[in-house]
Amino acid sequence: MAWFPRMLDKLRLHAKDELPPDYVPWLGKGFDGRCCRFLRVEYAALETRTLQGGTDEEILDWCFQVGRPVSDEDIEVWTAFICKRGLRDSPELLADLEDSKRKSGLAHRADIDTYLRRHDAEEGRDHAV
Repeated sequence: MAWFPRMLDKLRLHAKDELPPDYVPWLGKGFDGRCCRFLRVEYAALETRTLQGGTDEEILDWCFQVGRPVSDEDIEVWTAFICKRGLRDSPELLADLEDSKRKSGLAHRADIDTYLRRHDAEEGRDHAV
């Protein structure tokens, strides 16, 4: 499920004081908040469960138990949404994406056309220059 592993990684890094400071204000907000609302789990409860340990899959199964059961089709729709957010979106959202790219020093990157690609580039997960 797109975004979920990244959200758990951020929780784990934050608990070890290794999360970049720019990420901290967004914990539980933005895509984290959307993901939790999609799963119908409270972010604070997810944080507690994550820090108890376990694999991403085990924690996702916990979300399905305490939140709501999610079908394969639900996950497909969620993944399509999160992967395409910003792509040919509303003018306001496109302006926000471009502004966030500028603030991240990525304004020159025309290949970054979604928020997920911007996050990947910020975190060095992409290979474009």
